[in-house]
Amino acid sequence: GPLADRPLLEVRLGELHTWIGTCSFSAQGLLGAVQRAWGSYCAKYIHVKQGGPAGISMLLAGYCLLSYGWNYQHFSKASCFRNS
Repeated sequence: GPLADRPLLEVRLGELHTWIGTCSFSAQGLLGAVQRAWGSYCAKYIHVKQGGPAGISMLLAGYCLLSYGWNYQHFSKASCFRNS
């Protein structure tokens, strides 16, 4: 099909710059991309007939990494982490 309709994983490396040029970077375009990514994630890991803990554990791990990143400066200034 047309290059603009292909998902990212089906785009060849040489076509990547052209594919990025077809993307919409407006607020509405970015919101649509996030909604499609969330829907794809839910379809693959959350809304399955015989699911395992993979989807929820990935969300939890992502939250832990983001939380650590947000609080990194607080952790680095804490006295319990300093070498005496």
